Amino acid sequence: MHDLPRKLSTDELSRLFEGRSRLVERLAVREDPLGDAGHLLRDVPEEELIEALNAHPRIGARRLSPQAAREQGGDDDPATGEELARLNLAYENRFGFRFVVFVNRRSKTEILGVLRERLRRTRREELEAAVTDLVAIARDRYRLRRPGHTP
Repeated sequence: MHDLPRKLSTDELSRLFEGRSRLVERLAVREDPLGDAGHLLRDVPEEELIEALNAHPRIGARRLSPQAAREQGGDDDPATGEELARLNLAYENRFGFRFVVFVNRRSKTEILGVLRERLRRTRREELEAAVTDLVAIARDRYRLRRPGHTP
């Protein structure tokens, strides 16, 4: 984690985590917010983790922040979009929070497979996976916006 910052403001973290939340506010007071973020599952109340997960846009949503739109890419096949919408709803009904995945430049079609697999997990397994991906997204966003970095 050599390239992670040692201190970030609430506003900077809000951009990395798609909005201001209690989780972001907790991280903003830490000396190494993105380095410490991986330990959140055991240190932060579940409702705060869910609040942070629900701040993220749904995969395949029409309205996205510019950074989420870049991450999710095009792949505008209507059938893929409909299936993502259907599975996002099933996921939220099953687990009680939004499906968050580190897209990592994968297509929406590839993400459909991930979503189907993750629907088979327990709620605890899925909360852990979602928070892990939430942190991975924030770290990746930080790396991509560093001066001198060319994507």
